Amino acid sequence: MGKYTTILFDADDTLFDYVQSETYALAKTFEEAGIEGSEQLTASYKMINSQLWRDLEQGLIKIGELRTERFRRLMEHEQLVIQMNADELSGAYVRYLGEGFFLIPGAVELCRYLGENGYRMAIVTNGIREVQLSRIAGSDLRETFEEIIVSEETGYQKPQTGFFDYAFKKLGLTEADKESVLVVGDSLTSDIQGGINYGIDTCWYNPKGKPNTLAVSPKYEIKELSELIPLVTG
Repeated sequence: MGKYTTILFDADDTLFDYVQSETYALAKTFEEAGIEGSEQLTASYKMINSQLWRDLEQGLIKIGELRTERFRRLMEHEQLVIQMNADELSGAYVRYLGEGFFLIPGAVELCRYLGENGYRMAIVTNGIREVQLSRIAGSDLRETFEEIIVSEETGYQKPQTGFFDYAFKKLGLTEADKESVLVVGDSLTSDIQGGINYGIDTCWYNPKGKPNTLAVSPKYEIKELSELIPLVTG
């Protein structure tokens, strides 16, 4: 075991394939609502949803509001006239999203290796608690994590330091443990900025090699999950 003994993983687009889960959940929700799906409808949803998640990171909206507001805005933007209201659409979507057990290639192998070699692992996510618990429980990572820490329960969102205060307390970690903790995630603005704000090392999972245009500097950057192993064992 190297410098790091505890790995804090983001969930969506780090270990879990959120795009695949979202595509599945939207298709099933539109089908239930009697809405004909289209590329335009999906693009509108994603635009609205992305903006609201950015607002969440900045503390401008609560997760409970976000769940329904994205569908209220979608109905307004696309002028949808259907029997279901925004609350009902949200409920259906969250239910189907919880069925999205799709994993990023290499996630199982990575977590199995870390577990077998004594590393502590936890999920730290801004996602919706019931969705994340359902997806993890239904996946091959169901018995992997010591804790699943979701922003809803903490009262904070990544990148706020309060989120990591909560996570450290939950895991029994102290200020002295910071040098042995590594945050791994795909988002520069939540995962990486959050780790930096809290004074712990970060690893940016960037499979598509996107340029970093922000003033946020992760300690490490990887394109494949397997690349994490030499970083934590070296």
